Order: sequence, then C-alpha cells, then structure tokens
Amino acid sequence: MVETISELAAALRTGSVTAEQLLETCLARIAERDGLINSFVLIDEADARAAAGESDQLLAQGKARSPLEGIPISIKDNIHVRGLVTSWGSRGLKDFIAERDELPIARLRQAGVVIVGKTNVPELTLEGYTSNELFGTTRNPWNTDLTPGGSSGGAAASVAAGFVVAAIGTDGGGSIRRPASHTGLVGWKPSPGRIARAFGLPAILTDLEVVGTLTRSVADARLLDGLMAGADNRDRRSLLSEAPAWKGRHPRVLFVPTFGDNPVDPEVLAATQAFADLLANNGADVEHGGLFFDLESVNFIWRVISRAGVAYLERWRGGNLEASLGPSAKSMLEDGRTISAADYVDALERITALRQGLVESFADYDLVLTPTAAALPWPADTPFPASIAGRPAGPRDHAVFTGWINSGGLPAISLPVALSKTGLPIGIQLAAGCGADESLLTFAESISALAPPPPFPKQGSPKAMQPTSPEEPSIVR
Repeated sequence: MVETISELAAALRTGSVTAEQLLETCLARIAERDGLINSFVLIDEADARAAAGESDQLLAQGKARSPLEGIPISIKDNIHVRGLVTSWGSRGLKDFIAERDELPIARLRQAGVVIVGKTNVPELTLEGYTSNELFGTTRNPWNTDLTPGGSSGGAAASVAAGFVVAAIGTDGGGSIRRPASHTGLVGWKPSPGRIARAFGLPAILTDLEVVGTLTRSVADARLLDGLMAGADNRDRRSLLSEAPAWKGRHPRVLFVPTFGDNPVDPEVLAATQAFADLLANNGADVEHGGLFFDLESVNFIWRVISRAGVAYLERWRGGNLEASLGPSAKSMLEDGRTISAADYVDALERITALRQGLVESFADYDLVLTPTAAALPWPADTPFPASIAGRPAGPRDHAVFTGWINSGGLPAISLPVALSKTGLPIGIQLAAGCGADESLLTFAESISALAPPPPFPKQGSPKAMQPTSPEEPSIVR
C-alpha cells in the first residue's frame, strides 16, 4: 500500500525505518524508473544524505524538529533551493544557482524535511503541460503516453510514481490543482499570503502565484502547509488575518458543473455530479448554479499579467534572454512587448473588482464545487488537448475552472474522486472565500474520508509505470 506522510513519520519515530533507508529507496527508484517518467531534473544526493543522517540522529535522541523529520520530498524547479540550479525550465537559466532557500523551503529545511531534488516544469511555468528544450517532456505515471499536466507536472509525477511521498509546487493559474487531478493526487492551493514568500524568482504573476503542495491525502497537505504557513514581515501579504471558521452548520455549496458553453469531458462531469450528490447526502446544502463572474475579464487578466511578466524578464536578465527561449516562451515575450502600462493597470483594477465581487458571492456560499480540469490527460508532448467532449479546444479550455481562483485570491483544493473508463484519474475542485484556508482543509479532510481516492494503477496496467508493490507505488520496500 502507498504510505502517507503520517504513516512514514510514525515508522521513523518507532525506528522501524530510518530516514537514510527511506532516502536510499527513493534514490534507487528514481535511478531505476525516472528515465521513463522524467519527473526530476536534478537530484541532490550529497545534501539529501547529509540531511537524512542528521534526521536519524535527532530521531534517535527524541529531538525531532517537527512531525516531518526525515520525510523525503521534491521541490519544483521554479523555487529556490540554496546551492542548486533554478533553471525555470529555460536554457537561459541552466547555470543560475540559488544563493539561498526561498522562505517556504527554509522553513521546511528547519523542520527536518529531506529535499531529494528539483522537478521538471514547462519553460517559465506558464503552460498546462510539462516540456521544455532543456530537459524534455514529463510523462504521466498512470499512462506514459500522456501528460501529467503543468506547470507542476514534474512535481505531480514524482509523487504519483512513488519516488517521493510529497512535492512542493506553485500554482499561478491551476498549476498544482490540474496536475493533481491528472495524477490522482490532492492538490492544495492556499490563499495569497498564507505561505509567506521571499528570496525567490521575480514574481511575474504577482500574487496570482502561490506555493502549495501535491500529496496523497488531505492530512498530508495540512502537515506540509502547517510547516510553511505563517506571517513574515518580508512578505506584507502574509500579515493578512485568517477568515473566521465555519461554525455550527453544514457548508453551503454552489455547484457549478460548467462555465457557460465551455466544453467539459462527460466523464469529468459525471464524476463531479456524483461528488455533489455525496455532499448533499452528507448534510451539505448544495445549490446548482452557473457562471457567476466575468470569465472574459479573467482571461484578460491572465494574458496581460503573464505576458507582461515574461517581458519584464528581459530587463531582469539584462536583455539577453530571448535567444535562449523556446518557441512558446518567445511568443509570450513578443506578446508581452505589446502590452502597455495602461493595459497592466487595467488588469490590476480587474483583479480588484473580481476580488470585491467574490467577497459578496462567498457571503452566500461557503464553497464552490467545480471540476478541476475540463479534460482528461492528453498526449504528453502536446501543449493542450485538441478537443474536449468532441469539440475543438483552445490552449486554455482545459484550464477554465482554475484560473479565476488565482485572480480572485482564493484558496482551493483538488481531490481525486474517480477513474475514467480508460483508468485515468479525475479530480474535483473545492474553492472557499479568501482566508478560509483552515475551514476548507478541515472540510476537505472530513469529506475525503467518505470519498476515498481511487486506487493507483496495478502492475501490468497498460502504459502504467510498474510500481514497487503488487498494489500501488510505495517508497518503502
């Protein structure tokens, strides 16, 4: 069976396994099988072994620094880990070594977490699949012909393949939640400021992008979130207060299965409807609704903020970045050069208006339920699915359910709830009001007990990576 962080932590505390043994199992599995998946772009064996050895000493002395002492995880390659390259999936940054940990990573390191390595991303983490000219294409452990999504595709694949027990990623438009949906994981995207950020890459997506987690359970997401969360004066957004907890009543849920006439895979719709029925049958007040914000405005925000951000990188890198960019990122740069200061301010004003409107919406509802992704995984080397539900699809049609949450500054979580007829995972998304992170995590953990995730692929599954056990991927032999 697949171990959770809690199960591994218990084994470490009792001494039935050591941190060094866990790490060596991870490294052996990566060496043996990641050639097929391509989830990792860098393995930090020396520092990871030193960290695991230190954890074992502290565990033996009963002086563990946190419940996650000795737990092996991966870090997405757009987050600084001191002494390691942060390439951002770009040839132009292949030698860019981080001088210090980004703040969430520093907190994890202080808690005794063992950092195994960095995971693959699309160039500049601005696409919904994971491929770049520097490291190539990442594939989905459930079916290696298909993508795990993006931009946290390498992070998701590293957990789904059983290489590590959890991954740290970023989410600027659904980059944690959709890969989680495509790989059968829990994808946690907190409110802006919940996890303070400092000492990282340029924030080209402003506070639309946050640090979050990919795990096998909501409980694991809570454990990692608890280590990384907290205010820091170097990130003023982190000084915002938590929203009051929901008290004394069942949650009020707005169920929105489709956004206007945007296509959604029928199996995804069926799985989301079944989850809505589960909520209603367990006391939630579920109301069926439609699109309740301006989707065109959200699309405008994404284009302006992301493309202007790429254009800024020219200045950050001294004007020598363009020659090293791949075709997609180069196209984004050219588009970004056409965006005016007035366009950028317009996007910021639209963000403000959207967030003000969502405060009013969440006065009437505690949660919004949607699919996480509109499509099932598609061919790994293709940026987006050519069609959804039999209709031609554009670059962002598969991502329609996630980007509004980033622009709106909300917390959201993707939960694995079903398998398609071809054995691919399907996730649903729950979003809450800004700052209602604790309430959302608490509810997600309670409801996940009633809707356990589908099993991971067994040995012999067509196109599935072979796991270590007869049942599911495991990092303990």
